[in-house]
Amino acid sequence: MTITAVALLKTLHIVSSTVLFGTGIGTAFHMWMTHLRGNVPAIAVTARNVVLADWLFTATSGVVQPATGFALVWAAGYAITESWLVVTYILYVVAGACWIAVVRLQIDVARIAARSVAEGTPLPPAYHRAMRAWFALGWPAFIGLALVFWLMVERPVLW
Repeated sequence: MTITAVALLKTLHIVSSTVLFGTGIGTAFHMWMTHLRGNVPAIAVTARNVVLADWLFTATSGVVQPATGFALVWAAGYAITESWLVVTYILYVVAGACWIAVVRLQIDVARIAARSVAEGTPLPPAYHRAMRAWFALGWPAFIGLALVFWLMVERPVLW
């Protein structure tokens, strides 16, 4: 692989990791702050927009990350079984599984909030259950991706 191709892969990998992490933390902050304010029409709009941002930015970056990552592992000559890489794969899968569950919850929240707006009713208990689960699932995803960043920088021998 040429130096230019490796530089392009690195750039794509770094930019997509930034988009993945930045979109995740940015949309989570916006969703949580809107939830705390309790404005039902704002919650409906925010949840809908957060779902859209997740599909446009998080999902695409989530695909680019392993594609460019495996190409960089190959180009650098690392064994795909190196301990820091194996832990990275596990953390990435855990974060991804949490993200899938979170997006499903966001879709539910958007639907529930839109119905409350249309009917002029307060948010039902199902909304609050979904938001508690959403909040809880966000932490392992956030921590997992933060650890992936650390592993990518440090590349420690773990076993």
